[in-house]
Amino acid sequence: MSQVDIEKVKITLPDGSVREYPKGITAMDIALGISEGLARNVLSAKINGEVWDLSREIPADATVQLLTWNDKEGKATFWHSSAHLMAEALEYLYPGIKFGIGPPIDQGFYYDVDFGDMEFSGEKLGEIEDKMIELAREKNEYYRQGISKQEALQYFKEKGDEYKLALIEDLEDGSITFYRQGNFTDLCKGPHIPHTGFIKAVKLTNVAGAYWRGDEKNKQLTRIYGITFPKQKELKEYLHLVEEAKKRDHRKLGKELELFAFSEKVGMGLPLWLPKGAVLRERLENFLKKAQQKAGYQPVVSPHIGGKDLYVTSGHYEKYGQDSFQPIHTPNENEEFLLKPMNCPHHCEIYKVRPRSYKELPIRLAEFGTVYRYEQSGELHGLTRVRGFTQDDAHIFCRPDQVKEEFKKVIDLVLYVFRSLSFEDFTTQISLRDPNDKSKYIGEDSAWEQAEKDIQEAAAEKGLDTITELGEAAFYGPKLDFMVKDALGRSWQLGTIQVDYQLPERFQLEYIGADNQRHRPVMIHRAPFGSMERFVAVLIEHCAGNFPLWLSPEQVAVLPISEKYANYAQQVFEALEQHDITGFIDHRDEKIGRKIRDAEIKKVPFMLIVGEKEQEENKVSVRKHGEGDQGSFLLKEFMNHFNEQVENQTRVKAG
Repeated sequence: MSQVDIEKVKITLPDGSVREYPKGITAMDIALGISEGLARNVLSAKINGEVWDLSREIPADATVQLLTWNDKEGKATFWHSSAHLMAEALEYLYPGIKFGIGPPIDQGFYYDVDFGDMEFSGEKLGEIEDKMIELAREKNEYYRQGISKQEALQYFKEKGDEYKLALIEDLEDGSITFYRQGNFTDLCKGPHIPHTGFIKAVKLTNVAGAYWRGDEKNKQLTRIYGITFPKQKELKEYLHLVEEAKKRDHRKLGKELELFAFSEKVGMGLPLWLPKGAVLRERLENFLKKAQQKAGYQPVVSPHIGGKDLYVTSGHYEKYGQDSFQPIHTPNENEEFLLKPMNCPHHCEIYKVRPRSYKELPIRLAEFGTVYRYEQSGELHGLTRVRGFTQDDAHIFCRPDQVKEEFKKVIDLVLYVFRSLSFEDFTTQISLRDPNDKSKYIGEDSAWEQAEKDIQEAAAEKGLDTITELGEAAFYGPKLDFMVKDALGRSWQLGTIQVDYQLPERFQLEYIGADNQRHRPVMIHRAPFGSMERFVAVLIEHCAGNFPLWLSPEQVAVLPISEKYANYAQQVFEALEQHDITGFIDHRDEKIGRKIRDAEIKKVPFMLIVGEKEQEENKVSVRKHGEGDQGSFLLKEFMNHFNEQVENQTRVKAG
């Protein structure tokens, strides 16, 4: 066959360029054609939105993105392959063990293992790590093999692994693949990195129990967690961050700073806000309420429960009913309520209370609404994963021609919130429908296409650094999510903005247009904080409990040197209160050094020490948390200094 007769495929790269290659080319071939340096670092490839092994042949025209350690999917491939490497090491050290599942997770991977009658403890993790490194150095390739269902069943019957047999039974013949590296073979759909040699550093982090398939009726397996890196230096940095994260853990600091608590009697995942935490929360709410008022939002309040039919109409019950609490039945037959799992259906009903004109739109309704979701007990985690949480929810009802402009205004509001709280490092994710599986979504294609177009254009016009994820949209519409990095470089999904053509249709929302005809409004959902609980948790860990002065629940500690100066301390405290400066007087019969140390531990921004000299001169000796002595101030001078500090924080961050 001549050169011109070779069948070609067109490959579209992320920069939009299109190149022709022989049919059957692999992603690794493409990487080698670009540069050898890239080929040495590429881990997997995204082919038409699906992550593949680098060695798989590309049979037709495709979009191709080469994935490295710097890509989320690249890390996932690396960690998935590491789970297989750990399984190989375990099988070598504990012959005859059986395996459940071993997926990558946000930070690393795990594998569920049945050790049978063999004893296993966390003390053995170091031995497994050593074996993993030994196997990694062999640079064994990860081979992908398609296999029939009958052959797959036969293989694991011979191994006596009932867990893999159960997984295979759920798969269709013709869709089953095995992966092999070294002496280990596993049921897996992939993808994997080219060979084990990429894995240079290993740390197995934890051992826990996990019921097979999450069902408490099934056998409990041993879940081994781990994380790996392509460089030893990165593991060292990770372990340092882990130690720092322990110090900043919001559960630990929340207890020490007396912000929130949990009670078994109240119920798992239902936080109790203590006085200091309530002050912090209230200040955050008031901060956003003030910004919302300037932006034209109107406050509303909706009940904590709603009729089941409300959520059936919205579509939430069909999608999330099993994740909600069980319906509340009343003495009236067929009357059912749900604890409110979301606020938007309630706001639709508020919109409907009277006819609307196009001249009124946009209508912006805002509520700090508490909602309830039934999370599995094993998934609860401090304030970041709870069963009852308050969303800083708002819903904008607007005309289709107003969507993009309103969306841009919401972006401005979210950015104002982030700047004000020192969240400077973030990216934005445009979450779209999965074009290959539209069954998960409701609504017409035309509405989805328009909503996606408006979001993409609004983000571009605001100059946002965006990534696009297919299949991550809400079931009723596409969205823009803000992925914020904290002081430790960890990424959190906080603010979100969503465009929704579907709920107005389901609730038959209308407005009278300029043509005197009835039209459907478009709904924009937005929550800059996301939820108060999760946001506070992230904020605590971001600033290690050292809140901005304007947010701090206790801004000042007045510390009398002895009881002789208690009256003067009270005068100082009352003067501060009159100027909206909050704090406390430490009246304990303790030495001043102990009082200062305890105030430092509580992370109180300012300590005002009062004794004989201060009383005579109507002054206070000022110490600043983490900085020490600031000198002696007249009380009025200190209050001016305090207010300047607050103004500088808010002006600089918001400006």
